[in-house]
Amino acid sequence: MKPFDVYSVFDIAIVKASGSRLWDDAGNSYLDLYGGHAVISIGHSHPHYIQRVAGQLQQIGFYSNSVKIGLQEKLAEKLGELSGYPDYDLFLCNSGAEANENAFKLASFHNGREKIVAFQGSFHGRTSLAVSATDNPQIVAPVNENAHVCFLPWNSIEALEHGIDADTSAVIVEGIQGVAGARIPSVAFLQAIERRCRATGAMLILDEVQSGYGRSGKFFAHQHAGIKPDIITVAKGMGNGFPVAGVLIGPHIQARKEMLGTTFGGNYLACAAAQAVLDVIDQEALIEAAAEKGRYLHNELLKLPRIRDLRSQGLMTGIELFEPAAGVRSTLLKEHRIFTGSASEKHTIRILPSLTISYEDLDVFIHALNHTLN
Repeated sequence: MKPFDVYSVFDIAIVKASGSRLWDDAGNSYLDLYGGHAVISIGHSHPHYIQRVAGQLQQIGFYSNSVKIGLQEKLAEKLGELSGYPDYDLFLCNSGAEANENAFKLASFHNGREKIVAFQGSFHGRTSLAVSATDNPQIVAPVNENAHVCFLPWNSIEALEHGIDADTSAVIVEGIQGVAGARIPSVAFLQAIERRCRATGAMLILDEVQSGYGRSGKFFAHQHAGIKPDIITVAKGMGNGFPVAGVLIGPHIQARKEMLGTTFGGNYLACAAAQAVLDVIDQEALIEAAAEKGRYLHNELLKLPRIRDLRSQGLMTGIELFEPAAGVRSTLLKEHRIFTGSASEKHTIRILPSLTISYEDLDVFIHALNHTLN
């Protein structure tokens, strides 16, 4: 047996990581400006993270949700405090796609409706309903296609009036569109979505899977617009590499036994990892750091040539070039040993570093990109 060949991979075997650095099996060092799809939020192998997860493993690694797991309550309390949503409830699961699947179910349970509104350029996951709300026909199998999902234009306030109606169960929108290349919704757009949802009784779901956990310079990217969703989904940076995700659920949505469920969600190790991440974000003031470092990176990138558009909020950046980005990314990796990310918009490089990245490492990237573009 061999792995199912579905990933395009670099011919590099990473065997060690620390902070924003990676090492391959030949001892070569790389700068990580992608964090494995925005997963590494507090840096690779953070000492506090290692201590919390290893310490938990020595006590108990797993039991099911049929017993009381006190770590879940502590995690929910800390997450509510740091995120500004102390009155919301938390359902723990394993991935962003699973979080969005459960968000759709909750919305439909709540209002009894079926229609889902998503937006052009969206990415919400690869599972059955999440992929139906993802704007990429190449990854939607025939069995995933259904009549429940419609797509509206991104950042178009005019389209909301007729697109969101009394039949709409949920509207799902990313705090920042990640896979599309760090496309940032306007404040007016998000506020208009919230107003339309309130007027029609549709549930507003904010997908903060990639843009949450301090990356934007606020805990959640939608908080830049001053709105309050009914449901928020999180994953990626939540566990710093350990598979954990969550659904933050407004107090007006009532729970009933067995309406949601998961075998592995909220297990002891996942909670320990997620608590460690929140500890570090809090103790090291990483949200404020993301805002400051993001401004620095943005301002320095503005000085470089051959950049068509620069989209950034905190440490979530899309660099759109006049040319396809693949060649530039390849040069950055092969000649400068810097990992960056791609986007569905083929001219865009995505930058998603750890929130603990140093200014010195940002300068290394800026100088390498300048050399490559010149």
